[in-house]
This record gives sequence, C-alpha cells and structure tokens, in this order.
Amino acid sequence: MALLAQTTLRSIIGQAELDELLINRDEINRRLQQIIDALTDPWGVKVTLVEVKDVELPDAMRRAMARQAESERDRRAKVIHAFGEQEAAETLAEAARLLEARPAALHLRILQTMTEISAEHNSTLIFPLPMEFLRVLDTLRPPEQPH
Repeated sequence: MALLAQTTLRSIIGQAELDELLINRDEINRRLQQIIDALTDPWGVKVTLVEVKDVELPDAMRRAMARQAESERDRRAKVIHAFGEQEAAETLAEAARLLEARPAALHLRILQTMTEISAEHNSTLIFPLPMEFLRVLDTLRPPEQPH
C-alpha cells in the first residue's frame, strides 16, 4: 500500500509544475486520494484521506527558486519605476504647457525659485534673462573704435 501511494505520488508530482505543487496542495491531495482509492477498491480498501504534509526540495532547486523570486521582484520594481518616470514626464509636460500659455505664471515661478534659492544662504544668484533682452543690450553697446 505504501509503495502504491509513493508511486502514485511520484506520478502526479511528475506531471505538475513546481509552482502548482507548492500552491495547489489540496488539489494534489484530492487527486492522490481518488487514484489510490480507485486502485485499492478491488482489494476492499476505502481510502478516505490522503495528505501531502511536506515537500522537500533539493538545495539547488531552492536557490534557483530564490533567484527566480528575486528576478521577479526586480522586474516589478523596474516596471513601477518606469510608470513613475512616465507620470513625472507627463506632469512636467503639462506644467510646461501651462507656463507657456501664461507668461506671467512663468515669471512668478522664476521669482519663487529665486526666493527659495536665496533662502538657502547661497552667495551667488543667477538671474535667467530671456535671449531677446540680451539682444537689446547688445544693440545699446557703442560701436568699437578702430585702433
């Protein structure tokens, strides 16, 4: 009887994926019980319960499973990070559109940024100027005298 149970167990385990074996233990128990009960019925034996209590995996298999789980966690983290980057890019693009449509808002944002920078006690402040302003200053410069 024990040999029959072992043989049947090996047969079912051989057909199952490792993940299925670890997750669906109740289903495997049910299938084992049905098969063993059907095989022992001609002997007058009724099998009412079969239970796989423990699954021992070789060390190499455990290490492989740990690597697979770590790879899956890394993959998920990269996907989450990529979605975050995408949302950030979309938010920045929307902010750029809003500031482009409202020049006064851009100037207020620049002033706010300068206030934040000056609060950090920096000794140097850089004032961004539009290129048009610099071109106007260039036209106000006196012509150079030949030597």
